[in-house]
Amino acid sequence: MEAPQMKPKSFWKRPEGVTGLLFLVAIFAVLGFVVVNFGAAILSFISTTIGLVVAGLIVAGLLYMVFDPRMRNLVFYMYKSIMRAITGVFVQIDPIGILKTYVEELQGNLRKMNKQISQLRAQMHKLKEQIVNNERDIRSNLQIAGKAKETNKRNVMILKSRRAGRLKDSNIKLEELYKKMEVLYRVLTKMYENSQILAEDITDQVAVKEQERKAIHASHGAMNSAMSVIQGDPDQRAMFDMAMENITEDVANKVGEMERFMEVSANFMDSVDLQNGVFEEEGLNMLEKWEKESNSLLLGEEKSALLLQANNDSEVLDLDAPVPERARKTGESNQYDSFFN
Repeated sequence: MEAPQMKPKSFWKRPEGVTGLLFLVAIFAVLGFVVVNFGAAILSFISTTIGLVVAGLIVAGLLYMVFDPRMRNLVFYMYKSIMRAITGVFVQIDPIGILKTYVEELQGNLRKMNKQISQLRAQMHKLKEQIVNNERDIRSNLQIAGKAKETNKRNVMILKSRRAGRLKDSNIKLEELYKKMEVLYRVLTKMYENSQILAEDITDQVAVKEQERKAIHASHGAMNSAMSVIQGDPDQRAMFDMAMENITEDVANKVGEMERFMEVSANFMDSVDLQNGVFEEEGLNMLEKWEKESNSLLLGEEKSALLLQANNDSEVLDLDAPVPERARKTGESNQYDSFFN
């Protein structure tokens, strides 16, 4: 799988960026307070020779930082590093730590999804049985109606014909409901299968990249990174961290999609009344909305194929087949290896 084209997230959109913004506000507030309360003393100091020299050096330094790209990048790099260190005290921003949390969350979601699949399969078995029983009753009522017609028993004929008609209408609704359940079942089982691979890939990445990250951070310390910024060379530590952050963002989106579809599935199943063969519009609308959305991150191109299978009468779903327990095949690459190319 190729790495998705992910734009690096702006510093200001990250947790440390929020901290940096708050610090900037605080700095300007302090400067404003100093100017308002000590403005006269500052002007008096600047009017002296020493004050003029100090003010000139400060202005020259600021101009140099503004107009020299390397110095500007260095100052911004130092500022970002400080804000990241401060933010890390209160918020988990280490991508390795975040990925470990996602692995635990994925394992919990997989258990819940497996339970949902079992409950859905049980409902589908009951629904299928009800459809078959209705078909048998339709044939029986039509046969009785036919014999009643031959023997001029008009009341019996009308009663049984109407009964057969109601059962036929009921089966149309039940078969529509079964089709929607089939979509749910196919998607849930495929998401379950792909999420197992996702959990395995993340676990492997954490195991490998945790040691690699320590080595890179040890050999490319803050000073080396700062020198790389000054020289205009790529900062290997920053590039590695960016790749890890892209992985965490991709995983976050996939876990979020997994949880949203589980919610859609739960709402739909809760709205189903098998006894009366009806389901609430809200649950159905949520499912249809998902079907019309763009490609799934977890399913990829498999989403459209699954929907086609569910609506194809020749594609018979085997409800007795075990829920797939999938592991990555030997030689199959980790979906996140390409993030570091």
